[in-house]
Amino acid sequence: MRRNEFDRALRKALSELPPMFRDALANVAVVVEEWAPDELLDELGVPPDETLYGFYHGVPLPERSVQDSGLLPDKISVYRGPLVEDFPDRVELCRQIRITLLHEIGHYFGMDEEELSRLGYE
Repeated sequence: MRRNEFDRALRKALSELPPMFRDALANVAVVVEEWAPDELLDELGVPPDETLYGFYHGVPLPERSVQDSGLLPDKISVYRGPLVEDFPDRVELCRQIRITLLHEIGHYFGMDEEELSRLGYE
């Protein structure tokens, strides 16, 4: 899938979110990047034979305090390279883009990996 098609699929996934979630994300940048930086993979302890489809950069809402008001805006990165590589079927790729987006939004709302897994967003 070409970059512009990938961007469109991500925008579609965003537009299909319930309005209350879209509104809550008003100050969160959702960006497409080709691959997760090696430094991030190292920091997270991702083994060389595994990859990352997305990452939430920021302080989850339940953990925020007044002291966090001067921080940079939150960001959700969706990594195109590994998604396109692992999901050659277009329908499955679009489904996984949506799951990745929902997974990272879950982190923004303070959910951990176990909670996200229970919801099927892994």
